[in-house]
Amino acid sequence: MNGEIIKALENIERQLHEAAEDAMKFNQGNNSAGTRVRKAMQNIKGLAQYVRVEVQEQKNSVTT
Repeated sequence: MNGEIIKALENIERQLHEAAEDAMKFNQGNNSAGTRVRKAMQNIKGLAQYVRVEVQEQKNSVTT
């Protein structure tokens, strides 16, 4: 894996942790935290797609 994939995965991990904290706040009635959770999940979705595409491209470019 190249460094960009690792950075994307670390970013996903960080955002997921922050989203979990905001989800707890949302469960306590903080509606703004719910908005942040939704935004974080959308960002994570995009990063996950990027990782999928990069891994597939690298896998396909390997000559055996």
